[in-house]
Amino acid sequence: MELEAIDREEQSLLLQRFDADDAWWLGCHLRKRGAAASAPIAIEIRRAGTKLFSALLPGATADNLGWIDRKIALVMRFERSSYAMRLKFDAAPPGAFDRFGLNLGTHVAAGGAVPIRIAGTGVIGAVAISGLAQEEDHRYAVDALAALKAHQEAQA
Repeated sequence: MELEAIDREEQSLLLQRFDADDAWWLGCHLRKRGAAASAPIAIEIRRAGTKLFSALLPGATADNLGWIDRKIALVMRFERSSYAMRLKFDAAPPGAFDRFGLNLGTHVAAGGAVPIRIAGTGVIGAVAISGLAQEEDHRYAVDALAALKAHQEAQA
C-alpha cells in the first residue's frame, strides 16, 4: 500500500467522539475478530496516554505489549500510523530515524498502531495490534476503527 493511500484511509477514520465505552466496543470487536482467526495478538487502546483496553490472545506475550508501547509512542509523536511512518522511513535517506532523535528502545516504525482522531480536536490516542506481520497488524487496527465509526453512525 502506498503512503498517500494510507494517509487518505486514516483521514477517513475521523470520529465524532471517543470515550471509554467506545474503547470497550473497539477492543471487544478486535478481540472477537482475533479470537475467531486464532490470531496470537496483543491489543491495546489508549486515550491521552491512559490504557482503556488491553488484551493478550493465546500465543501473544508481554513482548508484544513492548512492541505496542513503541508503536504507540511513534504514532503520538508524528500523529500518523506506525505503518505510514515505516514506509516514510524506508523511503528516506539512511539515518532518518536517528535524525529525529528516535531510538529503538522507545519507538519503532512497524505497522500496527493507528491514531484515533476526533473531529475538531485531532489525535487523542491510538489503537494498536502486535503479533502478526506488520501489514496485518495495521489492517486489523484500520478495519476496527472503520467498524467503530460505522457503529457510532448507526447509533446517531
